[in-house]
Parts: sequence; C-alpha cells; structure tokens
Amino acid sequence: MPTIDIFNGIKICVYNGDHRPPHIHAQYNEFEVLIQIEDGVIYAGDLPNRQLKLVFDWLSGNSDWALGVFYELNPQLK
Repeated sequence: MPTIDIFNGIKICVYNGDHRPPHIHAQYNEFEVLIQIEDGVIYAGDLPNRQLKLVFDWLSGNSDWALGVFYELNPQLK
C-alpha cells in the first residue's frame, strides 16, 4: 500500500488492485477511515474528530492529485 502523504501522524494511502469508488485510506494510530475522493463521503471506518478534520482539509487541496494516483495504481477502474 503506497503511502502518498504523511502529516501530523496521519498516513494517507492508496492501494493498487483496489475497488471503486476511488478513495483514500487515512490511518492514525489504531484508526483507519476510507473516504471517497470525489465527494468526501466516509464509507468505512473512523478517525478522531481532530484528525478527521485534518484529513478533510488535506483532501480539499489534494483531491485531483489523489484521484490521479488512485487511477495510476488502478488503471482498470478508469
């Protein structure tokens, strides 16, 4: 699982061989959340509120790039 960014103890990852919808995995300590890149909807897991806000802030500035990485690692889903 490639880590595409790390900040404030949070790892943002994208798996190759993953599934739709395009999403990121955000990990913090024992927590993990999966967030859809295009609309910011959480569809699995959770993070503490402070870290979740940081992830949403990160996603708002990096969604186009994260979507590109997702499709680069998962070209069959384009």
